[in-house]
Amino acid sequence: MTHFQSPEWFWLLLPLALVVAWKLWRGIKGGPVVLHSMGDAPEVAPSHWVTHVKVWGGDLLLTAALVLAVVALARPVRHSAEQEFSTEGRDLLLCLDLSGSMQAMDFRPNRFEAARKVAQDFIKGRPEDRIGLVVFAGEAFTQCPLTLDHAMLATLMGDLELGTLEDGTAVGLALATAAGRLKDSKAKSRVVILLTDGVNNRGLDPRTALDMAVTLGLKVYTIGVGQDGMAPIPVQTPFGTMTQQMEVEIDEELLQDMARQTGGRYFRAKGLGQLQRIYEEIDRLETTEIKVKEYRLVEERWFPWLMAALGLLLLERLVRWWARRLAA
Repeated sequence: MTHFQSPEWFWLLLPLALVVAWKLWRGIKGGPVVLHSMGDAPEVAPSHWVTHVKVWGGDLLLTAALVLAVVALARPVRHSAEQEFSTEGRDLLLCLDLSGSMQAMDFRPNRFEAARKVAQDFIKGRPEDRIGLVVFAGEAFTQCPLTLDHAMLATLMGDLELGTLEDGTAVGLALATAAGRLKDSKAKSRVVILLTDGVNNRGLDPRTALDMAVTLGLKVYTIGVGQDGMAPIPVQTPFGTMTQQMEVEIDEELLQDMARQTGGRYFRAKGLGQLQRIYEEIDRLETTEIKVKEYRLVEERWFPWLMAALGLLLLERLVRWWARRLAA
């Protein structure tokens, strides 16, 4: 479907039409005549076809060229058909645990890298969501506020490193930080996805943060990561990096309570495959339908019209030159 981006240029056709009408009127009223003696009265000699080409051919070509130039100025573009469709969107905050235990290697290559990779894939699949990122260990802070600029979010997530925060597991502080970011959101669906592998041992009481989330009407999806029993974790020793076994301890009761009181769900991931399926499940939850009108620009079409106008101008010059040569 073709549309014009600057249709106001078509107003130029009005004075052009008036000029053409005036020239036609003059031509009809007083066309070229040749007077010669044939008795007492002059007669009108029939116009030679060369004269008609000279008088009208160039003018017609010039007029057509100007019309095509106006069309080019109006910027014809070809669009796909306009359509209105529904998409799904939400305001969503990821809370990612950066505590030292996330180095555990029961996920490949470790819990942190696996959690980051799955979260990045999740973000790529949700371009219509505003997504933010809160990171926590012994403290919590907003790494990225809610944004549709997912490229920036991916960059900030890629810059994360373990050991940059005071060690610990401040689950309550992470949830409170996320709640503070979402409290002014106008979205119908406001979601927190909180991933941790430990037990709250720093900062704010998680129950206080949970009360904040409930009051604000947030839904919290919690994920506990780590296999059952013991998990290998690298440790620094005087002889270099070595691996030792660490007990997996997750406060599942707290995470379940957070999810239940806010209308969310609790998930347990004991491996990478399970973690991927959890994010796929969350991806289907808590979406808000949004009406979107799409009108996609496919192609600019002004250039062929301009070339045609220039071609007619060249032809007009040639016709006038040729008519003069024949009339000579």
